[in-house]
Amino acid sequence: MTDVEVKLQSLGLELPPAPKPVGLYKPVLMVGNLAYVSGHGPLKSDKTLITGRLGADMTVEQGQAAARQTGLAILATLKASLGSLDRISRVVKLLGLVRCTDEFDQSPAVINGCSQLFLDLWGDDHGIGVRSALGTNSLPGGIAVEIEAIFEVRA
Repeated sequence: MTDVEVKLQSLGLELPPAPKPVGLYKPVLMVGNLAYVSGHGPLKSDKTLITGRLGADMTVEQGQAAARQTGLAILATLKASLGSLDRISRVVKLLGLVRCTDEFDQSPAVINGCSQLFLDLWGDDHGIGVRSALGTNSLPGGIAVEIEAIFEVRA
């Protein structure tokens, strides 16, 4: 078990199965020492997705849990691609999309669920990168959150 997996276990978290692409794209593309990770949704270990709309049928806390679950799905894809999560040296960037009502203005607070996960795993210096968080009226399959990411990777 890798250091990152031990940390996940100590937090009481488990990785879902790595999601399969549902379109014409690669889940991860390596360019130099950067791993570009395609948008992921909140895939749970039972292969179901967290669906809902913030400001309508989901609270900020439920949205944060969906964002954390999305972060776990991203990690599952990285593990499948890289072989070990210990190859990740830092979070570079996150782009988070939150399915919400027009009035909902707390998308950054929702995406904090993913950011907090990465902070817990890699600490202040390497777990927090730059980030954008946007609200949107629609996401595939009605998922609550979609997040894409860029990570720096060790050889």
